[in-house]
Amino acid sequence: MEEFGRIIVSETAMNSENPQDLIHSNISVINLMREEGVDDEFIHEDALLSYYLDYYTSKYTEGNFAKFVYDSRWNKELNELIEEGLALIGAEKHLELFQTQAKRVKLLSSVKIGKFLNGKFEGVNPTRDLLNNNAFFELDENLVELNAEFLKNHPDFEVLSVEDIFSALEEYVGHEIKRA
Repeated sequence: MEEFGRIIVSETAMNSENPQDLIHSNISVINLMREEGVDDEFIHEDALLSYYLDYYTSKYTEGNFAKFVYDSRWNKELNELIEEGLALIGAEKHLELFQTQAKRVKLLSSVKIGKFLNGKFEGVNPTRDLLNNNAFFELDENLVELNAEFLKNHPDFEVLSVEDIFSALEEYVGHEIKRA
């Protein structure tokens, strides 16, 4: 099997005024591919970068940097993808913040980070409070808009009807995909 060399979104998402809809459409296609047994190594690399940037953005928005660290289990490979993605979409200020925050995590002892990842997130949590940084919300770079623009301007980007998305994926996986 070779990589699915396309980044596909729906016409509806493309026509939406909300840039998050475009990102969610990309995520839906990736999730459908995964449900059909396609390994990440065969999904378009930049589609995945967009996917993981959205994960980072949503976790930070939901519960600050500590929420991202906690929910991602501070995964080295994921962190590298996020750094790469932030650089690729031109989010220089967010990249600098991510790198600063990563240094904070690296300064924690393995015992302290282990207790944090295996403990409760809510309640009294000095490690959580130490990792949080509200600068994310004050940066004048909109990650959602940058992510959506990155997708729209990608040379492998395609806009298809929902039915054509299913057809393209069925051709790729070699079998019919059940419609929801």
